[in-house]
Amino acid sequence: QVQLVESGGGLVQSGGSLRLSCAASGSIFSINTMGWYRQGPGNQRDLVARITSGGSTNYADSVKGRFTITRDNDKNTVYLQMNSLKPEDTALYYCKLTTPRYIYWGQGTQVTVSS
Repeated sequence: QVQLVESGGGLVQSGGSLRLSCAASGSIFSINTMGWYRQGPGNQRDLVARITSGGSTNYADSVKGRFTITRDNDKNTVYLQMNSLKPEDTALYYCKLTTPRYIYWGQGTQVTVSS
């Protein structure tokens, strides 16, 4: 059984930085995509950034140039470095692991950016 454990959320002032981590444990197929999604109050869950096991990345337009996604395949861990945070980045951030057969979600970590 695969589990995703997120960490690194919190409260930060506008312009500040946070680094999210998501560690996957269990039987994980080596070819996969790991990503971060976020859901604000009353909103749908949207893609923030994702990275394949080969290192290809995609970003939402709203975070390009501010957020960077990386991964450590040996540790099955994905990171999201968030810089120049804005109040509109406030949301519950979820980690997602996609394999050829299954999709897994973490429990979410709250990010709150004060103005």
